Amino acid sequence: RDMERDGLTLKLLLIGDSAVGKSSLLLRFAEGSFEPTLKPTVCVDFKVKKMVVDGHAVQLAIWDTAGQERFRTLTPSYYRGAQGIVLVYDVTRKDTFTGLENWLNELEIYNTQSNTVKMLVGNKTDKPDREVERREGLQFARKRSLLFVETSAKTEDGVQHAFEELVIKILQTPSLWEKSTNKQGVQLKESSQQTGLCGAFCPFA
Repeated sequence: RDMERDGLTLKLLLIGDSAVGKSSLLLRFAEGSFEPTLKPTVCVDFKVKKMVVDGHAVQLAIWDTAGQERFRTLTPSYYRGAQGIVLVYDVTRKDTFTGLENWLNELEIYNTQSNTVKMLVGNKTDKPDREVERREGLQFARKRSLLFVETSAKTEDGVQHAFEELVIKILQTPSLWEKSTNKQGVQLKESSQQTGLCGAFCPFA
């Protein structure tokens, strides 16, 4: 089984309201950079990131979805086959936190795997005007059995750790990836090469 884990391609999905910093998290994790004025994602962005977790080399295919309502109808198909989902909110905007229930409801409808690993990320902790306290995020995550971390894509705080924790949890759930070691994994690798190397994802702590 240890051999099977090496060379795995895992599909991760970033979801959440518009402007909570999903693309910034992805860019920080995948390329180690930060752009303060990123344009809103249109439909979906896709990046690939290779990393070694617990001695296992894995490739992450990370999908960054648009949070705007007009693109939401495109999202359902991207849930299919996702082994990890990162639900992002902005700690300085209470509305992005109260809207999490809607995203979880959508997840219930469209996600095809009941044991998908889900992580809640409170982003933009570098900003002083916080509206959502850490304990609120932690309480929400515990109630719904989500991994939880607060991050700052700007300062890089928590970003690498978040992705590592997510991948570790996925690797600890063999039913999520054992069947993807053949055909699905090959397809993902092929498409990632066409897209170009990149990579990003989300937080944990």
